[in-house]
Amino acid sequence: MIEPDILMTAAEEISALRGNLFRETPFATFERIALGVLWAIKPPRVWQLPPFLRLWATELIRPDKRLPDPERTFDDQGLAGIVHDMSVPTMVAAYRRGLFTSGHFGTLSWSSPPERCVLFFDELHMSRRIRRLMRQSRYRVTFDRAFEQVIKACAGRREGRWHVTWITPQIMRTYAALHDAGHCHSFEVWNEAGALVGGGYGVALGRVFFTESQFSHEDNTSKLGFNVLNWHLNRWGYTLNDGKFRTPTILDMGFRPIPRREFLGHLTQGVDDGGHIGRWEVEADPAEVAAWQGPHAHAA
Repeated sequence: MIEPDILMTAAEEISALRGNLFRETPFATFERIALGVLWAIKPPRVWQLPPFLRLWATELIRPDKRLPDPERTFDDQGLAGIVHDMSVPTMVAAYRRGLFTSGHFGTLSWSSPPERCVLFFDELHMSRRIRRLMRQSRYRVTFDRAFEQVIKACAGRREGRWHVTWITPQIMRTYAALHDAGHCHSFEVWNEAGALVGGGYGVALGRVFFTESQFSHEDNTSKLGFNVLNWHLNRWGYTLNDGKFRTPTILDMGFRPIPRREFLGHLTQGVDDGGHIGRWEVEADPAEVAAWQGPHAHAA
């Protein structure tokens, strides 16, 4: 039996780690807000501001703290309401409705886009390049072993891009609480030197996984880890992985857009049914995943 004082020490270590990682310098906060404003006023995103400002003004007069209807949005991008609470029960209830938070600073909003880019696992596509990388045994993949480092890295700078991130210290603390409650999971990719070089995190409810963010510090490492994750999700009986928005990377892996109503129908069937409960463990290494040639894998 583990002594209580040892458990307290572990909890204190996690708390100290989060206190160190889940923060910003004053300059970093200023930079995030300034770049967020510039990002928001760039065409065509500037046209999304008036609906948000109208909604925000309405909330000041008549605040409505209920979760919004995901099919009743205020613009064609999926603005659904203002976020008043980011506790674990509220976040879980929001995901069950197909809602997620949006915003780089200040008041956050609930989003429910008109389409979602999802992966049905019988359409998973693993490229030859990624399969070759998996077979080389250069990388090791784990689950739920470095959640704090992963979410911090996902918030970090991307080469050749503006440093515009929605993963603020508030978001980090929110998803850390979801992680502690068993709803949020990370995957980590480690190189031969034992350094964390790729990974990502997302939320799991029932048999649906919602991907939040990924990062790579070495070429293709997040893709490698993401394929290992999707292999496990399929093995564990999950029905789909929600990638939210179209990107070339996830489209190449077999994700495809579906209308919001169809997506919500899948949630109704999947979020309360089964799922892989508890802290996740890897059950196959990358080489074994690369060799997978069953009906749920399509090689390039």
